[in-house]
Amino acid sequence: MLYFESDYTEGAHPAVLARLCETNMEHVSGYGEDKFCDAAKAKIRAACNAPDADIFFLVGGTQTNRTVIAGLLSPYQGVIAAQTGHIAAHEAGAIENSGHKVLCLPQTLGKINAHDLRDYLETFYADESHDHMVQPGMVYISYPTEYGTLYTKNELCAIHAVCKEYKLPLFIDGARLGYGLASGASDMTLPDIARNCDAFYIGGTKVGALCGEAVVFPGGNAPKHFFTTVKQNGALLAKGRLLGVQFDALFTDGLYDTISRHAIACAEQLKALLTAKGYSLFLDTPTNQIFVILPNDRMKTLGEHVKFCFWEKYDNEHTVVRFATSWATDPADIDALAEIL
Repeated sequence: MLYFESDYTEGAHPAVLARLCETNMEHVSGYGEDKFCDAAKAKIRAACNAPDADIFFLVGGTQTNRTVIAGLLSPYQGVIAAQTGHIAAHEAGAIENSGHKVLCLPQTLGKINAHDLRDYLETFYADESHDHMVQPGMVYISYPTEYGTLYTKNELCAIHAVCKEYKLPLFIDGARLGYGLASGASDMTLPDIARNCDAFYIGGTKVGALCGEAVVFPGGNAPKHFFTTVKQNGALLAKGRLLGVQFDALFTDGLYDTISRHAIACAEQLKALLTAKGYSLFLDTPTNQIFVILPNDRMKTLGEHVKFCFWEKYDNEHTVVRFATSWATDPADIDALAEIL
């Protein structure tokens, strides 16, 4: 069986595992108050060119989204997101369960735009009854989006400008941030991300770590008592060192960037193979997620040899499926897939 189901089916990069083993018997304090977390934070601040950044390590993406959003919003506020955003579609109502409504905007290829955001806010505040409604309190986007697409720097700057005008924090879900920045289609760097939002996270779970996400408040602007909010949401790991060690390894000698570029190179190879074999792309994504339209009968037979992910129904005879590459993808598996196709 060949595995292109997702980008977190393997464990962790060998360098991460090696560092965990090397440090395993050292005694350090808990809850992220240790030298490994401190070292990782210093390296992340340097990589972001954000020397004053507040950084927190959490375990997983849904947990991180819920905790950051809960920390930034007042009880009467909601979070604006694309209809296809992860918090709106694939987190089992985690945000709503925290007491905050997801306020959905229309999307194009997974992205919202500054014009629609401004129109939403102008319309909301023009309504004389808006005090009776859930107040928009922040904006959430993903980089890359759920469809593997990327915001350009201009698009991000325009959204951020609207957010600043309306005094709304902009939060970027970076579960696959490494793959977005490594894409040849990206015109952004990690410092660009840090300059153009109020909070974001650097995904580890999908980019080489066993688990873990690094939440960054670039201007040292973490909400008051955010550490306590993390704990209140069950997101504070007692053995915080486990996350610090992993991010310290990922941000040593450019490992995070190197393994992200590997995933993109494999994705380009896989995309070229699929199109050469006559398969139609649902959309041409520049990152590590490849969306393909398969006849339903072909999807069934191919699934006997290859693991991929159901995405959505295309029509009565076809289905959109997702192939994903990762830091761990073996190019030999792409060659083996060529034989099956």
